[in-house]
Amino acid sequence: MSQAVKAPKESVRKPKVESYDLSHSDETLHLATDLAKFIKENKLTTNVQGKEFVNVEGWQYAGSRLGIVPVVEHVINVSNEQEIKYQAKVILFDLKSGQTVGAGFAVCSSKEQGKKFYQEFAIMSMAQTRAIGKAYRNILAWIIRAAGYEPTPAEEMDYAGNTPTVAETPAPAPQAAPAAPVAMKAVPAESVAAAAPSAPAYASASQKEEIIRLLNHPVVTRAEKTKMLLNINRLDEERATQAIAKLKKAIDDRENGQTAAAA
Repeated sequence: MSQAVKAPKESVRKPKVESYDLSHSDETLHLATDLAKFIKENKLTTNVQGKEFVNVEGWQYAGSRLGIVPVVEHVINVSNEQEIKYQAKVILFDLKSGQTVGAGFAVCSSKEQGKKFYQEFAIMSMAQTRAIGKAYRNILAWIIRAAGYEPTPAEEMDYAGNTPTVAETPAPAPQAAPAAPVAMKAVPAESVAAAAPSAPAYASASQKEEIIRLLNHPVVTRAEKTKMLLNINRLDEERATQAIAKLKKAIDDRENGQTAAAA
């Protein structure tokens, strides 16, 4: 009588977690461990007075693992004659639910320490960067803390130390004979204005809202939605207009194709 041969038992492998859900505590622990490793390997921290603060790229990585991407809602120029100043608002968009799950506001000014000679576009860009970090901090600070880092984005620490320092008054030097005045050639105001670089015209909030509305259409794939949302903050007005037109055409073509197939 022949005996049945049992097949060797396959080793059970724990599936790798590709994305995380904050409602599951075990996945939260995996995320904190994964985040700590990613931040350390890529050196995404800034040391301030012996403490490690995570750069905005680290916060974005944590958000992306949860399917949460930042969208710049608006950037407002609130400059005056004495300073260049921008205010930014960022919302966090959940790719899974299609809902807004957080927001953050931030400003950047040329009057801050070390930013006196920043160009206008750099001030505007930093306002957006800070708003992204702030938005993520509002919902993910405890994840960053669980990973072993300070729960404040490094970009916010730029505010630290902005109080003016009082320098010691040097002893007066012997006065030299006044030099003869040097004649300066007047530079037309138009030439100065033309030389100054203009800030790029980023996509408006209404354009971004229209893109997000179109991305939520059932015929748009998840991969397409993710790719567009990850790059939406880089679009200028012209590219945003082109993206809206392409999305509308793709939706129309796919809907017509499905209708023809059903017929």
